[in-house]
Amino acid sequence: MFFFGEFNYKLDEKGRLPVPPRFRLPLKDGFFLAPGAEKCVNAYSIKEWQRFSEKIDAAVTSPSKLRKLKRAVFGQAFPAAIDGQGRVSLPETLRAYAGITGEAVVVGVSDHLEIWSREAWEAEKADDQDQVWQILEGLEKR
Repeated sequence: MFFFGEFNYKLDEKGRLPVPPRFRLPLKDGFFLAPGAEKCVNAYSIKEWQRFSEKIDAAVTSPSKLRKLKRAVFGQAFPAAIDGQGRVSLPETLRAYAGITGEAVVVGVSDHLEIWSREAWEAEKADDQDQVWQILEGLEKR
């Protein structure tokens, strides 16, 4: 599955968030939620979670850095499922990490989804737009 697009939603009082309809079928067998590097929540299909886990296991770094990475990623990850109304329950610890309180933005980023607080997403999106043209120009020279 190739995830793309930006979707704005409100969390309900129990911390549940709608999953964009086009992503419900690819995630129907379950998925994983984990903290993202930029204060968002990452959502990985089971297949992508396995691939991501294998990359971490194969990482070339010091044992102490690898332990820290594994604790940060796997120690704070949660299995997730879509309920009958097409929602996912975001664990409180991940909501707090990402600063998600009322409104959230679900963003498709190719192999996974990112879930952001609206405020953090607007700031990140503006920063990304400022840099994307320089990055694209660097790609074209290769």
